[in-house]
Amino acid sequence: MTEYPRFDLSGQVALVTGAARGLGRAISLALAQAGSDVALGLRDVKTAGDLVREIQTLGRQALPLQMDVTRLDQIFRAVQHTASHFGRLDLLVNNAGVAPENLAENYAEEDFDLTLAVNLKGTFFASQAAGRIMIRQKSGRIINLSSQAGFAALPGESVYCMTKAAISHLTKCFAIEWGKHNITVNAVAPTFISTPGTDAALADPAFRADVLERIAGLHRIGVPMDVAGAVVFLASPASSLITGHTLLIDGGWTAR
Repeated sequence: MTEYPRFDLSGQVALVTGAARGLGRAISLALAQAGSDVALGLRDVKTAGDLVREIQTLGRQALPLQMDVTRLDQIFRAVQHTASHFGRLDLLVNNAGVAPENLAENYAEEDFDLTLAVNLKGTFFASQAAGRIMIRQKSGRIINLSSQAGFAALPGESVYCMTKAAISHLTKCFAIEWGKHNITVNAVAPTFISTPGTDAALADPAFRADVLERIAGLHRIGVPMDVAGAVVFLASPASSLITGHTLLIDGGWTAR
């Protein structure tokens, strides 16, 4: 009998970092809508706001956690708390990220260190902590947030671009190491998405027009659920033979 692709996440447990707003919030809600319980990794646990209630309204459990990804103690505590509270951890979404902008010749050391600490070091050690649990379970999914900035040079964002390119390669490394444990590791790489973090830049008419022109295929600004849909796919049984891949969600920007 033919087994058709399944996108259902019923019975699964996910942990999403940077879950308070923007992409993290949308991803958390989309995973819950697909059937997963969701642990919310938050830089400040008090910022959970209405997100817990919205997930509960979808019929799923939500667990807000203090998880500043620059703090390894908070990373390991949050991952362990998720696994102990739900009895398992099936999916980690490394969404937390920062992007201080400046020309390369003016970039400050503290901004450099922060960008690497959040985007790279946080992703590595959150994956390590989750990976240890998934290895014992003999199953799991990790989805990292890369960016089109890892594939295209963006002026004023050299350090951000560097970290996002590194995340795509780190994704391959994890995938090869952990595939024997039935763990898949993939990444998504969005273009400019309308979120609280990009709204100020996109409010500039000239910048917005340039972005729309560069999104050559579709000529529209993305919304968070455009990214969340790809995450749900990579988390689902339908993507079981995909690992080590970075899925561009860029409306055609890098195809040009």
